[in-house]
Order: sequence, then structure tokens, then C-alpha cells
Amino acid sequence: MSTRQSRRGAVTLTGQSRQPLYKDVKLAITRMLSSGEMQAGEAIPTEKQLCEIFGTSIGTIRRAIDELVAEHVLIRQQGRGTFLAPYSPDRMLNIFFNIVSKDGRREVPIVQTLSFQNDFSDAETAKELAIRDGDEIYKIHNIMLMGGEPAVLDEIRISSILFPGLTETEFVSRDMTIYDLYQNRFGINVIRTSDRLRSIPADVSTAKRLNIPLGMPLLEILRVAVTFEDRPVEWRRTLLNTENFEYRNLLKSDGL
Repeated sequence: MSTRQSRRGAVTLTGQSRQPLYKDVKLAITRMLSSGEMQAGEAIPTEKQLCEIFGTSIGTIRRAIDELVAEHVLIRQQGRGTFLAPYSPDRMLNIFFNIVSKDGRREVPIVQTLSFQNDFSDAETAKELAIRDGDEIYKIHNIMLMGGEPAVLDEIRISSILFPGLTETEFVSRDMTIYDLYQNRFGINVIRTSDRLRSIPADVSTAKRLNIPLGMPLLEILRVAVTFEDRPVEWRRTLLNTENFEYRNLLKSDGL
């Protein structure tokens, strides 16, 4: 095992790992990024500096960086360097928002918050968020409009421990995406989501809110958003109006 110093503290590589060395480097870089000392949009150390930090070849460093770019954790800018990916409406639309109109149009939705509550986790929520049953959570209900039509109902559950002091006023009045708020206000970067999909009929409340017939098929999307080292930070249940909208996963590998 070798330990080396970076400008943000010690970084440890375990030489006894059975996985390729670049995977160890990738994990070490990920831990460096998740330390909270690096801000969104800040450049990471150069490839040469990373070689010195980890005592590895530039090829190993590049393979580790390539994977982090493909996973949208880092962004390369030609001639400028590699940066911790910030959130923006465009990036959120391209990576994390998979709802489009039936003709394929993509747009940033208009989000209206219907309710913001302090609550306690049940067993299922605790399991999904890796917290204890009964821990304090925030429970938020949103409706999203696209092209002037109600397209999505969202229920979001997040741990109060991860987002201390979050208020309804701050959440509703934000001038950024929700994931941008997580990053800028609490230093939490959503780097990946896991979505499970199924069809369910619209109940009375949902039909009224989405202005659709009772019993109309909806797409239910259960999402867990994770930060570094696969730590869950958000559970979300999305109900999609399938009459005029559809779920379309358009993941890219260019880090944009």
C-alpha cells in the first residue's frame, strides 16, 4: 500500500487490489472529488500532477479520467483542462431529465411545488436512502408542465441529515434545477441515477392534477439518485402523462 500527498490531502492506493490499477486511481480521484473541497466548475489537477500524486503512468491516469468523463462526473474542455461537472438547465436536460413530447421535442419543464413537508422515513424509504427507519426526511410534491400541459407529477424524498436547514421557501424560490441546488447549497453531486419503470392506471387525484381520464395508463418511474461511492441521496416517484409525453433515455458518452 502506498500513500501520497495531494494538495487536498492524502490519497491512498491499495496495490493489493485485484482490479486494474486505473480503477484504483479512479476510486481515489472520486474520493478526492467528494471531499467537499472542490467546487463545481473547478479544474482538477493536471494529468502530470495526478501522475505525481498517485505514482502511476499517464496512460493509467487517462483511463481513470476517461471513465469519469463518460459517467458525467468530469467535463473536458479542449485547451483548458478537466473540470468537476457543474449543473445547468442544459446539462440537467441532457443527462437526468428523460421526458420528451411525442414528437421528440425536449424542453426544460416549468416546475411548480405542490407541497413541502417534514416527515419521517418508513422502512422502504429508509432502505432506498440508506438511512434508519424513522429518520427525519423532507417529502416534496411537484408538478411539471411542458408546452403548457401538465406532464409529470413528482414525489421526492430526501434525508434531513444530508440537507440540513432546507426550507420550503428556499426550495420553491430557487433559480436553478433541484440537482443544482443539491450541489451549490449542500455540496452534493448527483452523478448517476437508477430508474425502474412500470405502467399503472391514473387514480382520482392524479387524473385531476394531470387533467387526464381516470384509469388512463401512466408511466411510473422510481428513481434513486446517488452521489460518489454510490451513496443514495434522493428517492423519487415520477408519474408521467403518456398521452402526450414519453420517457426516452438519451445518455451520451461525451460528458456534455
